Amino acid sequence: MEIRALLFDVNGTLIDIETDEWMEETYRTVAHFLTYQGIALHRGEVRDLYFQIMKEQFAASKEIYPEFDVVAVWREVLRRYATEYTRSLGAAKLLQMPLFLAELQRGISRKRLVAFPQTHEILAQLKTRYRLAVVSDAQSAYGLPELRAVGLADYFAPIIISGDYGYRKPDARLFHAALTELQVCPEEAIFVGNDRFRDILGARQVGMKTIWFCPHGNPGGSPETEPDYILYQYADLPRAIEFFAAG
Repeated sequence: MEIRALLFDVNGTLIDIETDEWMEETYRTVAHFLTYQGIALHRGEVRDLYFQIMKEQFAASKEIYPEFDVVAVWREVLRRYATEYTRSLGAAKLLQMPLFLAELQRGISRKRLVAFPQTHEILAQLKTRYRLAVVSDAQSAYGLPELRAVGLADYFAPIIISGDYGYRKPDARLFHAALTELQVCPEEAIFVGNDRFRDILGARQVGMKTIWFCPHGNPGGSPETEPDYILYQYADLPRAIEFFAAG
C-alpha cells in the first residue's frame, strides 16, 4: 500500500504537556487584570464564570462531540460584566482582550510543555517523503503557539484544530478536512495518536490506518479502538510506516 500522508494528534502525541485549569493562581491573576479594565470580580467568581459559560456552550451545541470556543468564553465574560469604563477602552482593545485572556489563562495554568524525545529528528526525516498534517482537539488560541514554542509547527500543513470547528474527534469531519487539504485518500494516510477513542476509533472510521502512541506502556482497550500498530518511541516510527507500506 502506498503511504502518502501522516496525520498526528498533538497533546500527548507530539507534545508532552501538563496543565491545571483549576489552579487558583490563574483566576487570581485574571481577576486582577480585569480590575484594570473596570471589572470587579473575585478569583472564584472568574473561575465559576469560565466553567459556567463553557458549560452553556456545550449545552447549546447540537453536535454529538461538541467543542467549546475559549475566546468566545472570555468574550462573553466581558460582555456580561463590562462597565462604562470597560466600554470606554476602545474597540481595538476590546476586540483583542478575549484572546489575550485565553492566552493568559493557558500560560499560567501550564506546568509542562516539551516535545516528546526524537520528534524533531523523526519529523524532519519523514517530511522529505510524506505530507504531514495535524488533527487536534484543542483551541487555536494556544494550540498553535504551543506547537511553535516546541519548534514543531513548520512540519505540518494543514493544522486542523477542533476549536475552530465546534466539534471534536472522533467526529469524521475533522479527519476528512485534513485529508481534503492534503488531497489524499484515507487508505493512503496513517493517523498517529495517543487516545484510543478520539484518535484511533475516529481515524479507523474514515478508513485510515492507525498508530497508537503509547510511551508509558499498554493499558489495554476495547476491540473497536484496537490500533493497527503500537508505537512506544518515535525512533520506531519509520519502521511502523514500512510495516504498512509492505502490507
